[in-house]
Amino acid sequence: MSFYSGVFIGITLGIGLVIAFARYGNIRSRRRADLAKTVAAFARLTVEDSRKILPAQFYPNWVVFSERQKLTWLNLQLDKIWPYVDEAASELIRTNLEPILEQYRPAILDSLKFSKFTLGTVAPQFTGVSIIESESDARGVTMELEMQWDGNPNIKLDIKTRVGVALPVQVKNIGLTGVFRLIFKPLVNDFPCFGAVSYSLREKKKLDFTLKIVGSDISTIPGISDAIEGTIRDAIEDSITWPVRKIFPILPGDYSDLELKPVGTLEVKLVQAKDLTNKDVIGKSDPFAVLFIRPLHDRTKTSKTINNQLNPVWNEHFQFIVEDASTQHLTVRIFDDEGIQAPELIGCAKVPLKDLKPGKVEDLWLNLVKDFEVQRDTKYRGQVHLELLYCPFGTESSFKNPFDPEYSMTCLEKKALKSGADGREVGDLGKTTKQKKSNVIVRGVLSVTIIAAEDLPAVDLIGKADPFVVLIMKKSETKAKTRVLTNTLNPAWNQTFDFVVEDALHDMLILEVWDHDTFGKDKIGRVIMTLTRVLLEGEFQDSFPLDGAKSGKLYLHLKWIPDLKFRET
Repeated sequence: MSFYSGVFIGITLGIGLVIAFARYGNIRSRRRADLAKTVAAFARLTVEDSRKILPAQFYPNWVVFSERQKLTWLNLQLDKIWPYVDEAASELIRTNLEPILEQYRPAILDSLKFSKFTLGTVAPQFTGVSIIESESDARGVTMELEMQWDGNPNIKLDIKTRVGVALPVQVKNIGLTGVFRLIFKPLVNDFPCFGAVSYSLREKKKLDFTLKIVGSDISTIPGISDAIEGTIRDAIEDSITWPVRKIFPILPGDYSDLELKPVGTLEVKLVQAKDLTNKDVIGKSDPFAVLFIRPLHDRTKTSKTINNQLNPVWNEHFQFIVEDASTQHLTVRIFDDEGIQAPELIGCAKVPLKDLKPGKVEDLWLNLVKDFEVQRDTKYRGQVHLELLYCPFGTESSFKNPFDPEYSMTCLEKKALKSGADGREVGDLGKTTKQKKSNVIVRGVLSVTIIAAEDLPAVDLIGKADPFVVLIMKKSETKAKTRVLTNTLNPAWNQTFDFVVEDALHDMLILEVWDHDTFGKDKIGRVIMTLTRVLLEGEFQDSFPLDGAKSGKLYLHLKWIPDLKFRET
């Protein structure tokens, strides 16, 4: 009996132990899973998340970031060594900055050099540190440092103007807030474990400074203050602002792969501007445009000047090299030509290239502002009209480029290139690329149907109008006119006109709506358009608002029939 009792007790204990061990194993497994989830959650925490969880006093000194951005351990050390940094770096910065300023020196200045340069006694403050994991891998590490500097440097410039006037200018009250990017690449086995370090100003949040002529007021000399300030801003914008980067080799090696390289081209058609602010006391402004992606002299494009006009029409085409479409932007500045004096800024606008779809022509009207950095005023300064096409390298053959005959040609036109107009062979297509733009004209017939107008403003005493439309091809100055329709604000013409266009890439169609009177005529409004859209689409119908009119729009149908033509040489 005792034997069976012992067996029963043993089996019972054994089963109990097995159940206990199994349950304990399940508990350990759940704890491990929960711990893994917790570790993963902490791994995803950002600095901002950690600030919400723990007060700043619980952080070690080297990761304290208070709301008022007090000194961290890094800032404390920087404060200690700043006098030595100032002494060691001031002359180095000065010798490197002078050639850069010379590159961006405006035409009204003859020379621009430093007579004194020190960084002052106030050190920059680092307010944030982060590792960019999306751009860090086995080949390199990318770090970003947010920096704020309200410095008291002693910077004096010796400036000479074209007319021989010498000006000692002091740069004061510098304030800079931005994010600097450091790239440690490539990673190697030798100390310090990376071959080179690149740095760049990834984001410029604020840049303020004041200029003062020693012993005088710089505002008493027209144009000088804006020219110097523009030079300094352009130099900073283009010399260290991303995607431009400075590369310092740490170990011997070839680091050419870290340098900035072109990734595509931006085709720009400067069409027109309207309602520009008048800068002249007598007459009207004489506007011209300056366009750039990087404000280097050899990469800046300038349009022709349109005299005495607040609604200039340029219709000029420019091409720019793009190095980083995700961060770069096109800048347009409209100036009033003042003759021998410095041109006066009317307004400026910019277009981020990341907003452009590769291969698609973007038709944009941009409002002009006084300044990108600080909106000094918000008054209306006019608008500028652009057509933009971004072409990444390697994709040129996959879409039409209406600004370049090489890509806008049809298969028949490309075949025609291989044989001259009289049947003679002109050579391989690939060998004549440079000749195409000069030898080929995009020629054809433009068919324009004036369908109707709607909601025209009343110009007659009886509250009606007697409208008609004048059609003008700008380059050839060919004109046509619809019939006059009496006593209507919603005329329907349905008239078609054909124009032989000799160079569609550089021509424009202007449509002016007039009111017919017995003793004259009154202009109601106008529509100005390039031929880009009809070249791309071949045929389209759309409505267009009337410029210069309180209301009204014009309904049009356009059709393009191409006919390749060779330029006579």
